[in-house]
Amino acid sequence: MGVVSAYRLRLQRQRWRIRAFRKRRELRKVAQRTDAIRPDDVLCFTTLRNERIRLPYFLKYYRDMGVGHFLMVDNGSDDGTREYLAEQPDVSLWTTDRSYKRARFGVDWLNWLTRWYGKGHWCLTVDVDEFFIYPFCDTRPINALTDWLDASSIKSFGAMLIDMYPKGPIDAVPYREGQSPFEIANWFDSGNYTIKKNKRFGNLWIQGGPRARAFFADRPERAPALNKIPLVKWRPGYTYVKSTHELLPRGLNLVYDEWGGEKASGALLHAKFLHTFVEKSAEEMTRRQHYANSHEYRAYNAVLKDDPDLWCKWSEKYINWRQLEILGLMSKGNWA
Repeated sequence: MGVVSAYRLRLQRQRWRIRAFRKRRELRKVAQRTDAIRPDDVLCFTTLRNERIRLPYFLKYYRDMGVGHFLMVDNGSDDGTREYLAEQPDVSLWTTDRSYKRARFGVDWLNWLTRWYGKGHWCLTVDVDEFFIYPFCDTRPINALTDWLDASSIKSFGAMLIDMYPKGPIDAVPYREGQSPFEIANWFDSGNYTIKKNKRFGNLWIQGGPRARAFFADRPERAPALNKIPLVKWRPGYTYVKSTHELLPRGLNLVYDEWGGEKASGALLHAKFLHTFVEKSAEEMTRRQHYANSHEYRAYNAVLKDDPDLWCKWSEKYINWRQLEILGLMSKGNWA
C-alpha cells in the first residue's frame, strides 16, 4: 500500500473514532454492570431490536461457550427485549431510539462501547442470530481459543457467515423461545460461494449461499457479504468500518494466509430464516434503517410473498465444526 493510501486510511480511522465519540451521547444506560468484568473475560457486544424470543437461547449459547459479560445496545424495542436484558446479571445494557442507519447501522455505538470497555479484552461482536463456531468448540471453551491466539500473537480471528435454513417453507415450523434455532434451520449450502480480495482494506469479500441464489439470483454482486471478523483483541485506536466485515488498522483484516498456507478460522451459523423472519422483513421495509435504502430487505420481500423453500438437492445438513472444516468453510490451521 502506498503512502498516500495509508494516510487516507489513518484519516478515515480517526473520523470513525470521532463519530463513535459523538454518538455515545445517543446511548442511555439501563443496566450497567461493567464493574463485574474480570481481566480475562471474553466480552460479547451486540446491538438489537425486538428480539425477545431469541434471547434465552442466545445468552445460554454464549454463556456455555465461556463468554464472561455481554454489552448490548437496544434500539427502541417494544416487545420486552429491554426489560428482559435489564434483569440479566451478566448483561450491561444501553438503549437508544435514535436512527440505526445514521449510527452507521449500529457500528458507531458498538465502536464506542468496545473503545471504552473492551480495551485489553478479546471482544466478540455478533448479532443475536449469529452463533460463533470455532475449532474444537465442542470440547474447549472460548478462552482456550483466545489463549492460543495470544500465544501465537494473533490479534483478530475471522469467521465465514453460513446461512442456515429449514427444509420446507421458512414459516412452516414456529420457533419456540429457548429452543436451539438449529433444530429447525439445520441445512446450509456447502458450495456456491465467490471470494475476492478488497484491495483497499485487505480483507476477503465472500458472497453466495442461499441468499445469493434465492433472493439475488439476477444481481449476485448485490448479495450480502459473508466475510466477518467477529473476534478481536481490542486495543485503543481499533475501529470497525462496516459491520464486522472490515476493521482499521488494515492489518487486522489479514485473517487469511496470503502465501498459500491456511490460518485457523471459524464460522458464524446464521439463524436468520425462522418463522419470525417474515414479520421482521416486513417491519424493516417500513423502517428503512438498513444499508442502501434497505435493498436487501426489498429483495427478501419480493421473494417471501411466494413462500419460498430455500432447500435444494445440493443442501447439506449441519453436523458439527469438523464437517465445516472438511468442506473448506473453516479451518483449525495449526491449532492442535
